[in-house]
Amino acid sequence: MLLATYTGHPHEAGLDEAGRGCLAGPVFAAAVILPPDFNPQFLNDSKQLTARRREALRPVICAEAVAWAVGEASVAEIDELNIANASYLAMHRAVAALAVPAAHLLVDGNRFRPHPALPHTCVVGGDALYRSIAAASILAKTFRDEHMQQLAAEFPAYGWGQNAGYPTVTHRAAIRAHGPTPHHRPGFRLL
Repeated sequence: MLLATYTGHPHEAGLDEAGRGCLAGPVFAAAVILPPDFNPQFLNDSKQLTARRREALRPVICAEAVAWAVGEASVAEIDELNIANASYLAMHRAVAALAVPAAHLLVDGNRFRPHPALPHTCVVGGDALYRSIAAASILAKTFRDEHMQQLAAEFPAYGWGQNAGYPTVTHRAAIRAHGPTPHHRPGFRLL
């Protein structure tokens, strides 16, 4: 059973990202503040859920959260800053876009670039421990997957509708055959 809160503060925001290990596309992050009694069935780390369950939970999270927001960092920003700093930038953008200000940030992982105005706590595996981080992981993943589906329509050869830009055999074979697109990350080892 996932925990409701780390600090006990009603405006604690869970933070997570999606797309760090991809070869193409932006990195997305989500910030989510949940009501204390929010605990829908199947809420968990997005990686532990099927795509259908993630998609079913997304509107529930968006409708019932105290506040939620998604941020992203572009391929150009990833290239300029590196993937870790671009992930932090996406997280900061998500926090800045919250309709209700956060009081504390609960971040999935072991590193974070401190927010200038908010305290934070990093939790390794937090998306499988805390509801707000699990919800953030679901939003980051589903919004990023949706974005990659849109890019897949423009560049169908790369299989982004199935691999979301991750380094699969099929994706790498398409890069070998067709070369990189403007959406591929130039600083990453594509082949």
